Amino acid sequence: MKILAVIPARGGSKGIPRKNVRLMNGKPLISYVFQNAQDCPLVTDIAVTTDDEEVKAIARIFGVQVLERRAELAQDQVTLDPVVWDAVLQMEKQKKYRYDVVVTLQPTSPLLKSETLHQALKSFLTEEKDSYISGVNQAHLSWGKDERGYYPNYEKRLNRQQLPPHYVETGAFLITRRSCITPGSRLGEKISVYEVDPSEAVDIDTDYDWMICEQALRKKKIVFRADGYRELGMGHIAHCLTLAYRMMGHEIMFVTDSRRQEGYQRLKDSFFPVHTIEQEEEFYEFLQDYQPDVVVNDCLNTTKEHIQQLKKLAKKVVTIEDLGEGTFYADAVINALYNVEVPAPNHYVGADYVCIRDEFLIHRPKEFSEKVQYVLCLFGGTDPSDLTGRIYGLAEQMQKKYSGMEIHFIIGSGYPAEENGIVSKPEQKIIVHRQVKTVAEYMEQADLAFTSQGRTVFELASMGVPAVVLAQNERERLHTFAQMENGFLNLGLGREAEDETILSTFHWLVQTPQIRREMRELMLKNQLEKGTERVLDIILKDL
Repeated sequence: MKILAVIPARGGSKGIPRKNVRLMNGKPLISYVFQNAQDCPLVTDIAVTTDDEEVKAIARIFGVQVLERRAELAQDQVTLDPVVWDAVLQMEKQKKYRYDVVVTLQPTSPLLKSETLHQALKSFLTEEKDSYISGVNQAHLSWGKDERGYYPNYEKRLNRQQLPPHYVETGAFLITRRSCITPGSRLGEKISVYEVDPSEAVDIDTDYDWMICEQALRKKKIVFRADGYRELGMGHIAHCLTLAYRMMGHEIMFVTDSRRQEGYQRLKDSFFPVHTIEQEEEFYEFLQDYQPDVVVNDCLNTTKEHIQQLKKLAKKVVTIEDLGEGTFYADAVINALYNVEVPAPNHYVGADYVCIRDEFLIHRPKEFSEKVQYVLCLFGGTDPSDLTGRIYGLAEQMQKKYSGMEIHFIIGSGYPAEENGIVSKPEQKIIVHRQVKTVAEYMEQADLAFTSQGRTVFELASMGVPAVVLAQNERERLHTFAQMENGFLNLGLGREAEDETILSTFHWLVQTPQIRREMRELMLKNQLEKGTERVLDIILKDL
């Protein structure tokens, strides 16, 4: 069985000048179709028919047979049928044998995968069809027009999923039997459409098509490794989700420990794909099969051996908030929370690399209030030290001196509120909020806040909410941003802070609006909105 792939590529494109030879994601556009044909084991010979010297030069670089296209076959009005007929005759004369199947491959479909072409040829060879045309199912409600006006091309309005198939030719390939090739046609009597995925179906005709293809070819496979549970908190999961939501156009996969149900559920609810493991060896096995471009490892204290193993399985390894030995072997280390001395060129530390959620780029700080009327208490997704309970137990003492003051608690999904007796008391203006989707809306109303020392401090800073900070654990105390120089009153480790200290600090702040105003100004001087862009650039650069 001899199969010829014919690639028609004249040089006179007017819509996009030099279209076939221009660089698409760093490679000549036509090189993608050359590679597809060469990667298909069923193709016997490959030939490009062209009148363009640049196309000829690129074809020679890729080892593709060049056929001279006569001037009369390179005119705008000439269809591909006589061009392919001429190419087949030239190749059969050179090779001294007749082909069984001829495949026309267009250079304007760079997203077509070689595996798709291979499967289409395999299918064609097993079917009793004369021709296969590549097509994509674009079932939509459509309208026609004649001299009487517009009319529907359907009998009944249905949802798209319920509509009958409507195939549009992609132009990527046309497979036909040699006996069906004539100067005026490449189609036999028995024709079938070979459906391709919409992601492979773009045929470049406009600048917009070009941009779509280039973005798709830049698409990377990115794996986020993070866990979330009561003792650790949900900050690692939330941070990775913030980055993932900004990586539109890339293939995202989360890997998490199935035994850590709080984190797994949060990822599942995000609708990103999630792969679960129980041992790190399973992570390595997954990466071996998945072959990612980047692994973003948001797990604490990595080892040298772990990072070295990851680097064997991915082109790039980035670690987040990592103080382990593995940081010296990663391609990049991003420690926004630990503003320590930079130990190596691959380390990026401090508030410049904070990733705040999208909602804090939309909501704006409220006007400063001399009077504290709204107090907000939030201690993360799981609050492992039960700091919520500490402040909840002091809430009545806090507000008894101040008429009209409300104290609001935002409870994370992993915190057992009812088990700990944390319920709303509307008559006392103590309100408990669960399953909050947009925290920024509550911060937008707050005059003062209590929080732990994780990433929430950056969100409060972006909203200009003066805050009292209680650390969940010793590691959290190493997070250096939540200090007075940035507008926070830090009381240290939460379990060591005396009730009297918490109450006296609260009353002092309520009664000294000038201090709260200064704290707010210190918070708002930080330019946190660019941090996510900086981190994304670090993750994706040099790929």
